[in-house]
Amino acid sequence: MNGSGNQALVDRLAATIQSRVLSGQIPSGSRLRQQTLAAEFGVSRTPVREALRKLQTGGLVHVEPNRGAVVHGPTAREIREAYEVRAELEGLAAELAPTRISDEQLERLREAERLFRRSMGSLIRRRRNGKASDWTAESDWERANNVFHQVIQEAAGNARLLATVATLHLSFPRALSWAALSESSHLLEENIEQHHRILEAIERRDSQEARRLMVEHVRSAGELVTLHLEQASAPEPTAES
Repeated sequence: MNGSGNQALVDRLAATIQSRVLSGQIPSGSRLRQQTLAAEFGVSRTPVREALRKLQTGGLVHVEPNRGAVVHGPTAREIREAYEVRAELEGLAAELAPTRISDEQLERLREAERLFRRSMGSLIRRRRNGKASDWTAESDWERANNVFHQVIQEAAGNARLLATVATLHLSFPRALSWAALSESSHLLEENIEQHHRILEAIERRDSQEARRLMVEHVRSAGELVTLHLEQASAPEPTAES
């Protein structure tokens, strides 16, 4: 496997472990052992070790020599605070983008919107047929979401802004939004419509409206993710004796 392939594998492993931690599937304080993870994912220990190091950089785990990694899951308050900061940063990007965006970048935003709607259509069709959601809908939505936000940030033309948002995502990735949204078709439809309204504002070169809509969009996602985490971490009710 070449260098880019190795990095893609490391990134995928890190994202999978990260999502499990942030969704509550892997509780804070859990110990992650390289050998166990390598066996589960069917890979060697090397990409697992690199993935854990990447997560350590973001503060999600602490790697202890010869003992594996210990999970430090964020609290609901930490996630809410991160999304509040992200909302302002991405709002600034959306304000700057309309006057700086290229035709090629605009077309990428439109393609992302088409991918959003394709993922939604796939999800609704499967639910109407009594089937569970599959990885294709999730993969399409996550790819569309990543492209949409990344293009706007790139179009803003501010390298410091781009780097700061990227640092935030090391600990609180956008991929977690799918877990909070996918259980409700209504929430997912509203999320896709929010992206559409942002795109329309950028197409009209309306900087202030694009900023307002982006701030509202990210804050809304943050509240949904926070609620999802709180519900996932809540103790199971016990039967009264």
